[in-house]
Amino acid sequence: MPSVRQIRRRIRSVQNTAKITKAMSMIAASKMRRAQESALQGRPYSEQIRHLLANLSAQPQDDDEIHPLLQHRPVSNIGLVVITPDRGLTGGLNSNINRTAGQFIQAQDSHVKVIAVGRKGRDFMARTGQDLKAVFTDLPDRPNLIDISPAAHIVIDDFTNGEVDAVFVAYAEFVSTTSQRPKVEPLLPVVPAALEPTQAVGYIYEPDALTVLSELLPRFVEMQLYHALLEGIASEQSARMVAMRNATDNADIMADDLTLAMNKIRQEAITSDLLDIVGGVAAVQG
Repeated sequence: MPSVRQIRRRIRSVQNTAKITKAMSMIAASKMRRAQESALQGRPYSEQIRHLLANLSAQPQDDDEIHPLLQHRPVSNIGLVVITPDRGLTGGLNSNINRTAGQFIQAQDSHVKVIAVGRKGRDFMARTGQDLKAVFTDLPDRPNLIDISPAAHIVIDDFTNGEVDAVFVAYAEFVSTTSQRPKVEPLLPVVPAALEPTQAVGYIYEPDALTVLSELLPRFVEMQLYHALLEGIASEQSARMVAMRNATDNADIMADDLTLAMNKIRQEAITSDLLDIVGGVAAVQG
């Protein structure tokens, strides 16, 4: 049985841990609000540009006017952009994203090339022996579009050059403070929308279709990756805040249990001493 001194040391250690986890929870909460606002404010633009390009790709076009990023071809190589946090202490968020990405890779019959954005995804892909095309780490908590542009350029170049025939992005979608949904979404080529016959009217581009789409499609790829990054940061801060809050509560409960155990040991020691004294007195008087 541990001594009172040993239990007192454990209580002090647990209380110090609770102070640290509480501070981390407060820091994550302050970052979470800004990250959530950025993710939610970026959703309308991301959804609308996806719908716009899906509608444009479904319109009748001449074969020689199809932009390379809209071309559908047999899939022999797949590109996967995995967006994960750089740090841990986020509960099951990192493992859920990596598990979802790993299941996607296993389900494919084609070779998958991975672009890892974040250390946790990089470590998982390297540990499982995946083909890592590029790695991006140490992105800021409040990123700009330029921070994700290098990854977007690699995606565009690989698809245009035929190194990959389809591109997907894996990330954690922010649902609420206590819920984050790992998902894998198609990025390239753009999936055409299902149009009614009356909607398939075609468009007249000025100056031409390739010029317009050459400006629009790279921005689409950058925006989709940027929005996925914002969703991932909001999910990371929310998961870390909840995880650290739970850790603080568990540490407080453990400290209370240890205090109770220490008091019981002290009570037993005091009772034993009293019995010894009473026994000694009785022996002397007898």
